Amino acid sequence: MEQTHQFKKKTISFFLEKDILLGANLFSHSSEDIDFIGLYEQLSKKIDQSSFLFLTPEVQDAIAKHAQLDVSWRDLEQATANAERGKGKAAYDRFLQHLQEVPEKQEPMHLEVVSSYEEEAKKRGVKDFVAYFNARFKKLAAILRSRPELQGAITLSRVNQKKGRDRVAFIGLVADKQTTKNGNLMLTLEDASGSTKVLINKNKPEVFEEAKDIVCDEVLGVVGVSGDNIVFANDVYWPDMPAKEITKSPEPGYAVFLSDLHVGSNEFLPEAFEKFIRWLRLETGSEEQQRVAKLVKYVFVIGDLVDGIGIYPGQDEELTIQDACKQYEELTTYLRRIPSHITLVVCPGNHDPLRLAEPQPPLYKDFAESLYQLPNIISVSNPSYLTIHKSPGFAGIDVLLYHGYSFDYYISEVDTIRNRGGYDRADIVMKFLLKRRHLAPTHTSTLYIPDQYEDPLAISRVPDIFVTGHIHKSCVSQYKHVTLISGSCFQAKTAFQEKVGHNPEPGRVPAINLQTREVKVMKFV
Repeated sequence: MEQTHQFKKKTISFFLEKDILLGANLFSHSSEDIDFIGLYEQLSKKIDQSSFLFLTPEVQDAIAKHAQLDVSWRDLEQATANAERGKGKAAYDRFLQHLQEVPEKQEPMHLEVVSSYEEEAKKRGVKDFVAYFNARFKKLAAILRSRPELQGAITLSRVNQKKGRDRVAFIGLVADKQTTKNGNLMLTLEDASGSTKVLINKNKPEVFEEAKDIVCDEVLGVVGVSGDNIVFANDVYWPDMPAKEITKSPEPGYAVFLSDLHVGSNEFLPEAFEKFIRWLRLETGSEEQQRVAKLVKYVFVIGDLVDGIGIYPGQDEELTIQDACKQYEELTTYLRRIPSHITLVVCPGNHDPLRLAEPQPPLYKDFAESLYQLPNIISVSNPSYLTIHKSPGFAGIDVLLYHGYSFDYYISEVDTIRNRGGYDRADIVMKFLLKRRHLAPTHTSTLYIPDQYEDPLAISRVPDIFVTGHIHKSCVSQYKHVTLISGSCFQAKTAFQEKVGHNPEPGRVPAINLQTREVKVMKFV
């Protein structure tokens, strides 16, 4: 009893020093566990204190819901006093209604969501798949035609009409790839007008070595010599990234990248994640590390925020939380402690409870309702495209987010990727996909939704930063002035990873200086 009395006395004295009175029922509304100092810090950021006088339970609840509170405090205090005297209760009720309304989340002025896929569910048919591949072909063919070598490209029906050994240039989608008995590569390319065979001779080593990595369903440009129902390739061209200047912000700031938290798994690493959050709160770290933490403006989480339910047989035996909603609630207890001036950007991955087919929409509110209540969170699709750190006179830095589910296919099927490091070298997969301007060019490399108007997995816009996750190993590289970042994880090695020989490196957090584009990798394990 004495302890409770001292707690109330200390709290009242603290707020009196700030010229704020406490409502009589505030202590019955709040437990002794509440952090009143933290409440004051929130209050001071969200209201105009010059006219604020009286803290009540209703105001306390509103502070938790709103990013900013725009209220006439003197009028509210007058309405409260009148209501207590039995007068003007309607005016008081209107104030309460206004305080309880949660406003629509607004994107920060320094950030723009350029592309986040949302479409109503509908029945899909064969025509949708045809339209989807046609849309992909048109988009990537337009990029290829910007190359000088392909500006005179003709259709495949006209290529097949050539009878002599004429020079031809054309664009096609790879329908088939074979190795001949002589060790040459034989491709079948098609467009809307027809198809043709393309031979890539091993005696042209520069072209042949690059062509060995060609996969089905990607779009290529070819320059060669026509033959009898065949073209002998001299050069092969990919959509690829154009040369561009490296974009640097005039304003200081950092963005940090996480992925694959897997909250709810018995291999989740709470101590390491807690250490990361304490670093953001300036509660730990060296002087240099705290300098970086003070400049962090964005935290990205690129999929697999939770471990999910029923992702693979026997998963329930490896879960500490066997309810998807409660997994997100547990995650929220961590993320709400990240300082509110830092913008949180999250997208789903293959473990999050929503459709696996890409593009995945933003996290379902049915499961992640607690997450959406955070005032500084922005939820986007997988993949998605954002512009960050915009300022007057500076258009911002473009970021492409993709969880990376298609990586498994290309690490398994493309010899060059597998032989040069496989799961240890996410950057090689990322360069492979950027070169093809597509996140999953092969039909079987990921599940996908066939949009009849566009291919959302095509990389139509050139990013400054391309960030992924999925393979649980951090990696940083550059490709034609695009910064490549693969997020690490906060999950220890699982039984499945042990079985297949994966070696994750948990607790690595890449942090990019937006003013210099230099990347530091912070270690929390």
